[in-house]
Amino acid sequence: MAESYNICLDIGGTKVLGVVFNSKKEIVFRLKKKTKSGGDSSDNIEQLIINVVKELIDASGIKADKIHAISAGAPGVINQETGVVLFSPNLPWRNYNIKKPIEKEFGCPFYIGNDVNVGVLGEYKYGAAKGYKNVVGLFVGTGMGGGLILNGELFTGNQFKAAEYGHMILDPEGPLCNCGQRGCLEAFSSKQGMSAYIRQQVSRGRKTSMAEAVEGGVFKSKALKNALAEGDSVAIEAVNRACHYLAIASGNLVNTFSPDVVVYGGGVIEAVGDIFLEKILSEVDRYCMPSIRETVDFKKAALGDDSILYGALSMIKK
Repeated sequence: MAESYNICLDIGGTKVLGVVFNSKKEIVFRLKKKTKSGGDSSDNIEQLIINVVKELIDASGIKADKIHAISAGAPGVINQETGVVLFSPNLPWRNYNIKKPIEKEFGCPFYIGNDVNVGVLGEYKYGAAKGYKNVVGLFVGTGMGGGLILNGELFTGNQFKAAEYGHMILDPEGPLCNCGQRGCLEAFSSKQGMSAYIRQQVSRGRKTSMAEAVEGGVFKSKALKNALAEGDSVAIEAVNRACHYLAIASGNLVNTFSPDVVVYGGGVIEAVGDIFLEKILSEVDRYCMPSIRETVDFKKAALGDDSILYGALSMIKK
């Protein structure tokens, strides 16, 4: 049988990661491209995907007719069955069928799903949650994403809107979240939430090595890692606060779903996951029913930047 390949993409607000998988499910080529999605039209993003796929084919030296399928994870509410992006917060898509133009361009099937759902699927099939049947995934990045595997199946809820754990309200009088509510998990524990806390402390005259990193928006995960290593008190407070609310949210999710495992992923976990896991575990027992807590494992994602790429691979039908 001739070798065939799959192209998998992680489409973000600022970058697209693209890889080529061979038939043994090994990554044989990878590519990273910056996106400028701010004022772009749907067509431009579509063109960007087409360009990245073409570049992957050209640069890897694989013939286009050897591509079995293309698959992607992207932010937003996405109908995995039809390939229609219903809504995407950081990309200019509304009820947009991305599947058709890509399939027309490359003459092979195209699959797409919500990036964090796809990332949790990747961890379930190939990573930290392999071998478990019920999985809660929390991805800590610029925002806070979630994914849920129930009885071995990705649970996407009504119209593919499930597992928005980032908007679980933990304090109705808490900080304002981008969604318009107050006190969401995302407003406390994401990079946005931690950056807002650090900016608030700076405005009160406190000194922190993170001041510059949060000035124009959210910090880079590496800056947080360095600040924690230096023992920066404001950074430590921001992380303690983030982990406190992650522990409360995790306890609620454990009591709700009785999962086999809770997996933490995303850029922040990739950078300082051991610190986060330790702090969450030191508190989470207070928020779980003991009889449910004793049958749950808590883990860091194992695939790092590649969670979404492996999840995209697992969406491809044979």
